[in-house]
Amino acid sequence: MTKTKKAEFRPNDFVVYPAHGVGRIMSIEEQEIAGLRLELFVISFEKDKMTLRVPTHKATEVGMRSLSSPDVVTKALDTLKGKARVKRAMWSRRAQEYEQKINSGDLLSIAEVVRDLHRSDDQREQSYSERQLYEAALERLTREVAAVSGVDEMKAQKTVDSALTSRAA
Repeated sequence: MTKTKKAEFRPNDFVVYPAHGVGRIMSIEEQEIAGLRLELFVISFEKDKMTLRVPTHKATEVGMRSLSSPDVVTKALDTLKGKARVKRAMWSRRAQEYEQKINSGDLLSIAEVVRDLHRSDDQREQSYSERQLYEAALERLTREVAAVSGVDEMKAQKTVDSALTSRAA
């Protein structure tokens, strides 16, 4: 079982960990934890200055995945150009749904959150919690767009911004 997982991810590969976004596999190491020998992916999240160790046999189970393909990134950017769909539910319920979408690790779901929470200059101001969710989703989206496109985050941010500003009002 572990053999198939090893072939899936290699050191220096970029991966998406649902709860943290895009990281790079630094190495695959063995450690003894609670008397068991475990093989672990060592994933570094540069921006957050964080290192995560994920057992190789649990990687896909926890939702770790390879970067999205360029056509999925294109679909995500197209999603940003669409009209915001804001449900009339209470904010706490919507906030939970947005949080779940962000932590799903699915690029299209994250793009939906960015689209729905984006405010142009002439719209009312966001609440603190709205802004926090928006920024978290935007950062995840931008990092993955940057990693897939092979550009830096500033360039990816401009790409995302231009998709948001060109959207239907």
